[in-house]
Amino acid sequence: MGSETTGGAVVTGRANRLVTTGCLTLLIVLITVLGIPVSWLWYRHWHDGNVNSERRERARAAIEKQARARAGATDRALDASGTTDVDALTGVVWQHSKAPVITYDASRREFTATAASAAHYDAKAILPGGGSGRVTGCFVFTFTRHPGQGWTSQVSERDDATCRPSTQIGHRVRLALTRISGMDADDLTPDGIQNALDPTQRRSFDVNKVVPEGDTTTVFVLVSSSHAGTCQCYRFTRPVPDGAGRGPATAVPASSC
Repeated sequence: MGSETTGGAVVTGRANRLVTTGCLTLLIVLITVLGIPVSWLWYRHWHDGNVNSERRERARAAIEKQARARAGATDRALDASGTTDVDALTGVVWQHSKAPVITYDASRREFTATAASAAHYDAKAILPGGGSGRVTGCFVFTFTRHPGQGWTSQVSERDDATCRPSTQIGHRVRLALTRISGMDADDLTPDGIQNALDPTQRRSFDVNKVVPEGDTTTVFVLVSSSHAGTCQCYRFTRPVPDGAGRGPATAVPASSC
């Protein structure tokens, strides 16, 4: 009887050891199987993060370089313009800086232009088709003419909030271009244009003057942002073919309305 009990205990012990060994083996296999994809996912996350950071910095460096290039091109164009007319010079600054808001300080002989820039880059991601990343920059350009010298420029980068009024005015100018281009020639009157641009009377647009000249109509509009104190006068030019019909308009900032 005692030997049977001892033999049973031995068998039970061996069985327990086999079960324990089997469980440990299964656990090791599970850890290995699950650990490989987890490690791969962690590595991909780390690697993609580094790659995206490098691409983001390159994109930021590109828009900063572009801003400096635009400032230099504007300097050269101002020097080559050979004019002191503020309205003409405002057009030169806009043509090269593409800034929606441009102001002029006569006492300092200085233009200030505010414009936002953006650049896109391919963003890596674990899933296919990770999409596009985007960086933005807000730049304030100053162009100053010193007595007896040419034009010089400075470029400073500001926080995005500085450019929001300028960006909003740029959007509204594009909206105004679309609406003025689509108007019938007979409707190109101060009231007609005001109603087309600002049907809800939010005072985002203020039509100051409409000047018909031959086969074109020039419209001076003060475009305002939602931010108090920020506005820009724009000169819209609309062809009027044969005195009727529609035509594509152009827009250039003006020094005043």
